[in-house]
Amino acid sequence: MRRQDKADRIGEILDELHPDPPVPLDHTSPYTLLVAVALSAQTTDKKVNEVTPELFAVADTPEKMAALDPDEILRHIRQIGLAPTKAKNLWTMANQIVDRGGEVIGDWEFLESLAGVGHKTASVVMGGCFDEPAFAVDTHIHRLAARWGLSNGSSVERTERDLKAVFPKETWSRRHLQIIYFGREHCPARRHDLSTCPICSWAATKKRILAESGR
Repeated sequence: MRRQDKADRIGEILDELHPDPPVPLDHTSPYTLLVAVALSAQTTDKKVNEVTPELFAVADTPEKMAALDPDEILRHIRQIGLAPTKAKNLWTMANQIVDRGGEVIGDWEFLESLAGVGHKTASVVMGGCFDEPAFAVDTHIHRLAARWGLSNGSSVERTERDLKAVFPKETWSRRHLQIIYFGREHCPARRHDLSTCPICSWAATKKRILAESGR
């Protein structure tokens, strides 16, 4: 099956299973989404959603976050992975935003210049808050794209390019969320029988199915 045909069929399945997927991180503004995504690196969305209510109760704007001491930010996010580094980044990021007018704007260069914000984080914010076509590729999407034969898995950057090439631009922002939800419900990283998966069963190569069955 051609890669494009495979992507078209995968898109149909994802649209049927998750027609309107919400961003899994609780937020009320572009800024709170930016903070939540920055905190989610190497941490589950569930854990982030447990921690952010307390943090946002005292600092849900860049001005309020900048007014805190990094150690005070750390006290609110201590349960998060890499908390000391993230606390410093949140404080620095808040000051950067305040210095540039106090608002999170839908601009790639602006977002990616902020402390602790990489391309993936910027992509989530651009797609989730500013309706900008963006395909945020995290480790889970990177893994599934390789499983399904939509990318060779050589790098996250390569995976993003490959997925953008086979999925229509207007679907990018929802497609990355759909893949995340599909992975959680049907396609886990370990102890997964690819032969029974709604997508892997026909999209993965026999060699891939065999290789993963030995896990």
